[in-house]
Amino acid sequence: MVRKIFLPLCLAIVCFYIFPTYVNAKETKENVYQERMNLYKSYETPFVPWYRLAAVDQYERNIQEVRKDIPKRESIIAIQFSPEFWVGELNPNEEDTSPFSIGYFGGKGLDGNGDGKADRNHDQDILYTMATYLSEFGPSEEDFKTALWEYYKDEKIINQIITIQILYKHFNSIELDKHIFPLPVRGYNYSYKGTWGASRGWGGRRIHEGTDIFAGYGTPVLSTSYGVVEVMGWNQFGGWRVGIRDNQNTYHYYAHLAYFNKDLKVGDIVEPGTILGAVGSSGYGKEGTSGKFPPHLHYGMYKFNGRTEWAFDPYPHLLQWEKQTKKGQK
Repeated sequence: MVRKIFLPLCLAIVCFYIFPTYVNAKETKENVYQERMNLYKSYETPFVPWYRLAAVDQYERNIQEVRKDIPKRESIIAIQFSPEFWVGELNPNEEDTSPFSIGYFGGKGLDGNGDGKADRNHDQDILYTMATYLSEFGPSEEDFKTALWEYYKDEKIINQIITIQILYKHFNSIELDKHIFPLPVRGYNYSYKGTWGASRGWGGRRIHEGTDIFAGYGTPVLSTSYGVVEVMGWNQFGGWRVGIRDNQNTYHYYAHLAYFNKDLKVGDIVEPGTILGAVGSSGYGKEGTSGKFPPHLHYGMYKFNGRTEWAFDPYPHLLQWEKQTKKGQK
């Protein structure tokens, strides 16, 4: 009798502690997104719509996640200004918060919440300052690119921020975290395993920078994420391939395709599940070469950290996305 009561009681206690934690984590994430969006819209201007502020902020958040030499800002907004930009290069006080003295020394820092201080550690002051800075260059897309060039001095960074802006504007949302498995998880046979770092002989000795997913010829290949098509065409090693850039500074590489989705082109916006093409065996030769290996999708992931772009192992992500996709289709 005691055992019959004890076991359900233990289960109830476990559920009480675990389930609320999961729900609260989800609610907290949604609340952060909502608070962040509210801030963007509060400080947008006719020259600087919210999605431009959001794109700069997300880029800064992305590089803070992968760069050890950049401090991670623990707040709703990730943008960080240098002391020189904020208070002025000749200002002897790097922690100056006086709008008057900051302006006197040519600093850009502004008071965004009306408390009489221009604090570069305050989210509202940060967004107001960035919005004002961007507004100085004008409202057009080219004006925005010019402003980004003057601030970052790097074409790759500009392109990444523009990609994020395009996605946020198109979907009218910053909640673009959903991912799925790159092949249909039902109705098709496939297999894969972690082969990251394995040696490859084609085209000279090198390591495998991705995961091979073996499947039947013609199996649909799906976009795993939201993103913008950056590359389509032939690659000597990858054959017919598609490259997609997402809002997390990640480049998704789909190679050895049999053919492309005929309605897809460079510059198009995709979302999880968009058909990119089909599994094939193209590559390792002149354009059109195929059949030198069993049909499979080579899926690679590359991260841009503001300086360089480097490959990382997609296998753990694929396992997670496969599980999530199957669960979502029950």
